[in-house]
Amino acid sequence: MTLIKPKQKNIELLNDIQSFDSFSGFKVWWLAQSGFLIKWQGKYLLFDPYLSDSLSIKYQNTDKPHVRMSELVISPQQLDFIDIVTSSHNHTDHLDAETLIPIIQKNSSIKFIIPEANRTFVADRIQCDLNFPIGLNEGLSFQYKGFTITGIPAAHNSVEKNEKGECKFMGFITQFGHFSVYHSGDTLWFDGLEEILKPYTVDVAFLPINGNQPERKVAGNLNADEAAKLGKIIGAKLVIPHHYHLFEFNTEDPNRFVEACQLYDTKYKVLAMGEGLVIN
Repeated sequence: MTLIKPKQKNIELLNDIQSFDSFSGFKVWWLAQSGFLIKWQGKYLLFDPYLSDSLSIKYQNTDKPHVRMSELVISPQQLDFIDIVTSSHNHTDHLDAETLIPIIQKNSSIKFIIPEANRTFVADRIQCDLNFPIGLNEGLSFQYKGFTITGIPAAHNSVEKNEKGECKFMGFITQFGHFSVYHSGDTLWFDGLEEILKPYTVDVAFLPINGNQPERKVAGNLNADEAAKLGKIIGAKLVIPHHYHLFEFNTEDPNRFVEACQLYDTKYKVLAMGEGLVIN
């Protein structure tokens, strides 16, 4: 199978990132799977990056092979300008040691946002001091360099909490300037999600579309129809889909999302991997 080529990768992508210098808006790039990079006023926020082949190698001789569909957009070692990076939960495509360790090493002042419930697991996997990550829970916020990041519950497949009532799976609302974006992490549509999100007046919602199919033997997500409908109900000004076109066994045709958005009159943009989009 021929791998899907990114619209931009490596040096070309870096040049695009570095050349954006507007102070009236921000720019977002899709780095594949659930990874998104935001640049705003010269500062950088990186959501849930997976930039390695660790899962393909781990599962290559099992009954759940993670056969890659797309080329790598950029190596983590090239991302030496990141201010904030997130991990929404402990699954490797959102908490990858081969991605996060070099990013953290390259950025001495980086802030690493995680669910507080996952602190011990995260510190062990990322080989960092137990106190290094910044733990959030539902409704708790962290501020850094003009970004305010607030924890939102996620259901993957349920809204799972530890004995302290702390969420193990989360999404993040990030507010900066007059903008508000929602990165879902991995989630299904659970009771009350739309009511949590509506007050934030979301400008851009990053929502998964690969669906929930138990035969895949992995936790599920919103499907294409649900993502389009949720975006409409919460009043998001734009929905960008994610969590597809990385692994053959766990993907979706983004055209189904486009059709659903057209049905619900949801504003949307499907990004190619490595593609950037300016939001004003």
